[in-house]
Amino acid sequence: MAAKSDGIAAVSVLPESPAPSPAVKRYSLPDCCWTLAALLVFFSDGASDLWLAADYYLRRDYWWFALTLVFIVVPSVVVQALSFRWFAYDYAEEDGGGGGAAAAAAVVAAAGAESHLLGGKGAEQRGAGAAARSSGGGGRTCCRACVWLFQSLVHILQLAQVWRYVHALYLGVQSRWRGDHSYWRMMFESADISMLRLLETFLKSAPQLVLQLSIIVQTSQVLPLQGLSASASLVSLAWMVASYQKALRDSRDDKLPMSYKAVVVQMLWHLFTVGARTMAFALFVSIFQLYFGIFIVAHWCAMTFWIIQGETDFCMSKWEEIIYNMMVGIVYVFCWFSVREGPTRCRLLLYSLIVLAENVALTAAWYLYRGPRTSDFYAVVVVCVVACSYALGTFFMFVYYCLLHPDGPVSAGNLGCCLEEAGAVSEPCPLSAVSAPPPDVVSSPPRTLQRTKGGAEQETGGEGADVFQVRPLAGLRTPAPRLTPKTEGPVIRIDLPRKQYPAWDAHFIDRRLRKTILVLEAASPVTPRIQYRCLGTPKEVMEYETTV
Repeated sequence: MAAKSDGIAAVSVLPESPAPSPAVKRYSLPDCCWTLAALLVFFSDGASDLWLAADYYLRRDYWWFALTLVFIVVPSVVVQALSFRWFAYDYAEEDGGGGGAAAAAAVVAAAGAESHLLGGKGAEQRGAGAAARSSGGGGRTCCRACVWLFQSLVHILQLAQVWRYVHALYLGVQSRWRGDHSYWRMMFESADISMLRLLETFLKSAPQLVLQLSIIVQTSQVLPLQGLSASASLVSLAWMVASYQKALRDSRDDKLPMSYKAVVVQMLWHLFTVGARTMAFALFVSIFQLYFGIFIVAHWCAMTFWIIQGETDFCMSKWEEIIYNMMVGIVYVFCWFSVREGPTRCRLLLYSLIVLAENVALTAAWYLYRGPRTSDFYAVVVVCVVACSYALGTFFMFVYYCLLHPDGPVSAGNLGCCLEEAGAVSEPCPLSAVSAPPPDVVSSPPRTLQRTKGGAEQETGGEGADVFQVRPLAGLRTPAPRLTPKTEGPVIRIDLPRKQYPAWDAHFIDRRLRKTILVLEAASPVTPRIQYRCLGTPKEVMEYETTV
């Protein structure tokens, strides 16, 4: 979960580079359609669940009504509380001009004294804006009260996700009209809604899907609303896992973005695998309710321990990291979710084998101990549906990794290679003569957002490159196209080591860093770039650790 860090990282602004920049990714019509489709998925999932709960109440099935309503209300309240906490912190910082804004203003002033980055017309506009703010205090107080009232009403009505989707859509269209000047604000909003919706789907849609499927198995009949609710929950789960991965890759310039074709295939992968998983759960819980609870808790504990042992780096504090690992453990109950940098083939293979064994065991237990009302033909059909669904999901997983993965296809001879993961090492920090800052501004080599993969710079190397480089193995996946760094415009240097993918960058998680970047973006004529501190050599690591 996104939260503020314990300390404020040193932030500095570097002057513009005169070199021309390549065309940056702009908000497009498919992006707009994807957001609208996400809204449709959200409404269909929530509306079908509410409709089904009302139908259970009218049928006097109060037990099913209560369970269905609990899985609607409790996750929604949790998500609304988290969303309102984020809004309260962000907007309180805007109102009070907190430490992040003050630091950003100081950095802007210092940078403006040394370069032409923030001079001229931009300074005049900021001065006029400051004068307007000082003269219109009463109007600003009234506007702030209206914003607080509006946001409170939105969250009380459980519509925070809708508002954030609409706001992200508005920011995307605005960035399209105004170039990339609203780029960071749009990316931050997309990250927030992706995190919130992913949390909501695994707290609400996943248990709701298991509940409705177990009711269908117990009653041996399928009501239209039950089928609609289960289908909407399954689509919402698969949609959000794929959408989250796309939003995460879009936020990082050191990773190639996912195409919408790859997103659709990944959605089909999770659609069928999660469908088989939840069907096996529903079959088992219809016979063994107590043992099912024990199984879920044991699986969650094992997965959480596995994730913690992998030493993830997602949050800005230790306790938030533990809570995050516990939440990812819930995701691992249903589907695969990458949380650590490096090749994932062996981890994914191990997880898939565990899930396959559990699905077989749960389905076999139901088949052997099913009630007398269930005929053999019906039981065989159900078992075949579970098996075929998992097989289809595995097929689409291979299609994604072998044909549509953003980093390039996986060769057949490298699918079982685990040596690379065991001996994985850090990549060197590429330095570019164009993007390198002046010596008087930056005292250590910065790490740019763009990290080349398989480029000439890593092969030839620079100072200390032989420490980190490894000889490429034969049969590795086809190298992805080289990412060209954006070299035009101001640079925001963050004195923190960059988090490794698949974690979000610190300026997406730490809301004070986010606030500083938004202030600098509003104050500069073009969208600034981000640079993190590079821990490229053992000498630099020692110096950094002794100075912190």
